[in-house]
Formats: sequence, structure tokens, C-alpha cells
Amino acid sequence: MGSKNKLKRFKENETFSNVIQPTREEITNKEFHLKGKWAKEFFKNDLPIVLELGCGKGEYSVGLAKMYPEKNFLGIDIKGARFWRGAKTAVEEEMNNVGFLRTQIELIDLIFAENEVDEIWITFPDPQIKYKRTKHRLTNTEFLQKYKKILKPDGVVNLKTDSEFMHGYTLGLLHGEGHEILHANHDVYKNEYSPEEVVGIQTFYENQYLEENKKITYIKFRVK
Repeated sequence: MGSKNKLKRFKENETFSNVIQPTREEITNKEFHLKGKWAKEFFKNDLPIVLELGCGKGEYSVGLAKMYPEKNFLGIDIKGARFWRGAKTAVEEEMNNVGFLRTQIELIDLIFAENEVDEIWITFPDPQIKYKRTKHRLTNTEFLQKYKKILKPDGVVNLKTDSEFMHGYTLGLLHGEGHEILHANHDVYKNEYSPEEVVGIQTFYENQYLEENKKITYIKFRVK
């Protein structure tokens, strides 16, 4: 994507009421103004909150919001030019239960209050295969503890990925640390028990993976 296109998208993001782009200082230097108030002040309702971490173009967040109008969905990514597409679609289709937040995922425990979030989706994250990149894996121990802090006691995390490495790493970690695995599947399109929200939404990149005959894996778990 050219820099002119990016600038145009950044500008348009600023006009969308469903996009919020705080500075790092706004989050780290004082209590973030929406912390504990996301449903009431951002979504203007009291419905459950579901996060998609590393939402990319925002296709999954928008797809889930269409599938579950009784829930609020918030896509989070540091690259605003990417989720511009999802934000624009939501504005054009007058969807009130989906929004986008431009920030770094490691700050989520400063952005959301304890027990504020009902569910988390992690879709096709970078598996960060090199050992020195372990700290950036979105299912490492440190991230799991952040999720536990902001999730309700019965809240769940969903991981959907084409990376067998990420799937195996996460399963091993969950077993090793004693977390509750609710569903694990290493080929969702070959399994008749795959949930509708797992097989019913395909992102641009997922369609590419499927064309390459890559298996799509899924884990649903609860952090203990």
C-alpha cells in the first residue's frame, strides 16, 4: 500500500465514530478514560464485550458482529490503515456493535478493567517462531495472565490459526499450566463439530491459506 493511500485511510479513520486511536501516553500515564466504561460510553449499551486481538483488516470482527448482534465487538490492531476497511464497512452498514481500537496489544490490561471483557478472539496471529520472539507470541504466559485479568471469571479465549507451530505451542502451554481446554481441533473444515463462528467467517488471508490446502486449527480455552 502506498504512503498516500495510508495517509488517506488514517485521515478517514479520524472521522469514524467507531474508531478510537489513543496515544501510548494517554494509556500509560493516567487511568484511561474508557477503562471500565467501554459498553456504556463507547458502545452506548450494556451488552457483552468481545475483543479481536491483531484484527488486521477487521473482517472477523465485522463478521462476528453480524452473526451476534447481541454482543459488542472491538477489533484491536496497531496498524490503523489495515482496519480502515472493517471500520468503513461497519459505518456504511450502520453497525453499532463493532468498533476498532488502534493500540499495542500488550497494553490491554491498562485499557480494560478487571472482569470487563467476556471473550477474546486471536485470529491468524504471527506465530513468532524464533525463540527470541517468544515474548511476542499472543498466547505466551504473560499474555494469558493479562487476558485473565480483564476477562470475566467464565470468559474464554479463541485461537484460530493456520500455523501448526502456534497451535502446538499453545496446546502444550495450556496443558502444562493447567488451563481449561474447551475445544481443540487441528483441521476445522474436516470436523463436523466445528462451531459456526469458526467455519462461517473467512478472512482474505484465510481464503489464501485454504487455496494452498493449509489446515486451519482452532482452540477454545479458559485461563485458570
